[in-house]
Amino acid sequence: MYRQLLGLRLLSRRTITSSARRQANNGVKEKQKLFQAPFCHTLKEDNGLPIHLKGGVKDALIYRFTMALTVFGSGYVVYELFTAAMPKKA
Repeated sequence: MYRQLLGLRLLSRRTITSSARRQANNGVKEKQKLFQAPFCHTLKEDNGLPIHLKGGVKDALIYRFTMALTVFGSGYVVYELFTAAMPKKA
Protein backbone atom coordinates (compact mmCIF):
# COMPACT_ATOMS: atom_id res chain seq x y z
CA MET A 1 0.00 0.00 0.00
CA TYR A 2 2.76 2.43 0.96
CA ARG A 3 4.69 1.59 -2.21
CA GLN A 4 1.66 2.45 -4.37
CA LEU A 5 1.21 5.81 -2.63
CA LEU A 6 4.89 6.58 -3.05
CA GLY A 7 4.69 5.69 -6.75
CA LEU A 8 1.61 7.89 -7.17
CA ARG A 9 3.38 10.79 -5.49
CA LEU A 10 6.39 10.46 -7.78
CA LEU A 11 4.16 10.20 -10.85
CA SER A 12 2.26 13.33 -9.93
CA ARG A 13 5.51 15.24 -9.47
CA ARG A 14 6.73 14.20 -12.88
CA THR A 15 3.55 15.11 -14.77
CA ILE A 16 2.97 18.51 -13.16
CA THR A 17 6.05 20.57 -13.83
CA SER A 18 6.70 24.26 -14.08
CA SER A 19 8.69 24.03 -17.30
CA ALA A 20 6.97 24.12 -20.64
CA ARG A 21 7.54 21.26 -23.04
CA ARG A 22 6.58 23.18 -26.16
CA GLN A 23 7.47 26.79 -26.69
CA ALA A 24 4.52 28.85 -27.95
CA ASN A 25 5.03 31.48 -30.62
CA ASN A 26 4.46 34.97 -29.26
CA GLY A 27 2.59 36.93 -31.91
CA VAL A 28 1.72 39.96 -29.77
CA LYS A 29 3.97 42.39 -31.66
CA GLU A 30 2.39 41.50 -35.02
CA LYS A 31 -1.11 41.91 -33.57
CA GLN A 32 -0.17 45.25 -32.04
CA LYS A 33 1.02 46.52 -35.42
CA LEU A 34 -2.22 45.32 -37.03
CA PHE A 35 -4.56 46.79 -34.42
CA GLN A 36 -2.94 50.18 -33.81
CA ALA A 37 -5.20 53.01 -32.72
CA PRO A 38 -6.70 55.10 -35.56
CA PHE A 39 -4.88 58.27 -34.45
CA CYS A 40 -1.48 56.65 -34.97
CA HIS A 41 -1.30 56.72 -38.79
CA THR A 42 2.40 55.97 -39.10
CA LEU A 43 2.24 52.48 -37.51
CA LYS A 44 -1.25 51.47 -38.54
CA GLU A 45 -1.86 49.21 -41.49
CA ASP A 46 -4.35 51.33 -43.39
CA ASN A 47 -6.43 48.96 -45.52
CA GLY A 48 -9.80 50.66 -45.04
CA LEU A 49 -11.27 47.95 -42.82
CA PRO A 50 -12.92 48.61 -39.49
CA ILE A 51 -10.96 47.43 -36.48
CA HIS A 52 -13.25 44.46 -35.81
CA LEU A 53 -12.61 43.02 -39.29
CA LYS A 54 -8.82 43.40 -39.45
CA GLY A 55 -8.24 39.81 -38.30
CA GLY A 56 -9.03 38.40 -41.73
CA VAL A 57 -11.59 35.92 -43.04
CA LYS A 58 -12.20 34.38 -39.64
CA ASP A 59 -13.23 37.74 -38.16
CA ALA A 60 -15.47 38.46 -41.14
CA LEU A 61 -17.25 35.11 -40.77
CA ILE A 62 -17.74 35.60 -37.03
CA TYR A 63 -19.06 39.12 -37.65
CA ARG A 64 -21.52 37.99 -40.32
CA PHE A 65 -22.73 35.05 -38.22
CA THR A 66 -23.26 37.37 -35.25
CA MET A 67 -25.17 39.87 -37.34
CA ALA A 68 -27.38 37.16 -38.86
CA LEU A 69 -28.07 35.70 -35.43
CA THR A 70 -28.93 39.17 -34.11
CA VAL A 71 -31.33 39.91 -36.96
CA PHE A 72 -32.98 36.49 -36.68
CA GLY A 73 -33.25 36.82 -32.89
CA SER A 74 -34.75 40.30 -33.10
CA GLY A 75 -37.30 39.15 -35.66
CA TYR A 76 -38.21 36.15 -33.54
CA VAL A 77 -38.70 38.33 -30.46
CA VAL A 78 -41.02 40.66 -32.39
CA TYR A 79 -42.97 37.65 -33.69
CA GLU A 80 -43.34 36.16 -30.21
CA LEU A 81 -44.42 39.51 -28.74
CA PHE A 82 -46.99 39.92 -31.50
CA THR A 83 -48.25 36.36 -30.95
CA ALA A 84 -48.54 36.93 -27.19
CA ALA A 85 -50.34 40.26 -27.67
CA MET A 86 -52.99 38.81 -30.02
CA PRO A 87 -55.03 36.14 -28.24
CA LYS A 88 -56.33 33.28 -30.32
CA LYS A 89 -60.05 33.29 -31.01
CA ALA A 90 -61.79 30.22 -29.70
